[in-house]
Amino acid sequence: MPAGRAASEPAGPPLRIAFYAPMKAPDHPVASGDRRMARLFRDAFGAAGHEVRLASRLRTWTDGADPARARRIDRIGARIAARIVAAARGRPEAAPDLWFTYHLYHKAPDPIGPRVADALSIPYLVAEASYAAKRTEGPWADGLAASAAAIARADALVALTAADAEGLAAIAPAARIHRLAPFLDVAPYTAASAERARHRAAAFGAEPGPWLLAVGMMRAGDKERSYAVLAEALATLADRPWRLAVAGDGPRRETVLAGFDPARTTWLGAPPVEDLPSLYAAADLLVWPAINEAYGMAILEAQATGLPAVAGAVGGVPEIVTDGVTGRLVPPGDPAAFAEAVADLLDDPAGRAEMAEAAERTAATVHGFDAAVAALDRVLAPLAAERERPARPPPPARP
Repeated sequence: MPAGRAASEPAGPPLRIAFYAPMKAPDHPVASGDRRMARLFRDAFGAAGHEVRLASRLRTWTDGADPARARRIDRIGARIAARIVAAARGRPEAAPDLWFTYHLYHKAPDPIGPRVADALSIPYLVAEASYAAKRTEGPWADGLAASAAAIARADALVALTAADAEGLAAIAPAARIHRLAPFLDVAPYTAASAERARHRAAAFGAEPGPWLLAVGMMRAGDKERSYAVLAEALATLADRPWRLAVAGDGPRRETVLAGFDPARTTWLGAPPVEDLPSLYAAADLLVWPAINEAYGMAILEAQATGLPAVAGAVGGVPEIVTDGVTGRLVPPGDPAAFAEAVADLLDDPAGRAEMAEAAERTAATVHGFDAAVAALDRVLAPLAAERERPARPPPPARP
């Protein structure tokens, strides 16, 4: 759990939680927003007094290039589930009381959790699941079917965006769907915000600003497209005084960086998570087109540090950035609109300062860690109570 926090008393009995993230395990070596959120869920359960154990590191994500992969993954998942069930029956005192799966969708189904939950008669809880009916045909059809079955099986579903909640409602009872705002421990970001001048000097020295900041991995697909939109937008703002700091790395680094003016761009590599608060505090404006982002952990972290953002109005990003209040939102994938929003804020330091205060305040009140711990425990309490009830007798045999 976050440093300095002690576990609290859970609303219900403490649980042994089997934790699984089919997209990327919380201890995966490659940093990403997905890994960050998985760790935050793990820490939130721990802070509520529950015992969390990583159930498997099986990564089920597929790019759709190999249609047979989903079936192979399902077979592997079945074997892993069988081993987990056998171990639990051999040591019932250590068996999980609940299975939790983070980030379940057609590209990353869960072939383990539903099998274990059914075999051990334990609740099955899922967070950040999504359902896209348009994938019923094509390379992810098997993954969608598996995900839909898991979603329908879930005893409770925690949705981090309104779009996800709406999609889930098509295949799951509304009573099982619980909304939770994306969250983080704001303490290190608030602390960094209080020392902006020091962090600015450490990061950029005497280099003049304003400093724009982009944070994102440099991989093919949506991340690379976001960088391309950003590069095209900034190329039209050569008449304004700005510098760009880019924090990220990956297999498409050379292509990504080639799109930016090298005289105005500083590449920082991929900083460790603990260095990000000081980096956000050093900058004047976060710039990220957010192509197909779910909500954007970097955007949330920036807001918690009091850094206004210009971002694409896609997915759950509007639930993180309030347009005109904590930053600016533009149509996704529109370089001209993006450039206009950046130019407006570059020309308005006073407006940026007001947005900075509003962003930090909103992150602390809406997206704080302690509120998320309490909300998650309210979801867990009835599941734990159901777990404690005696098993219902089987229905009488038909004559």
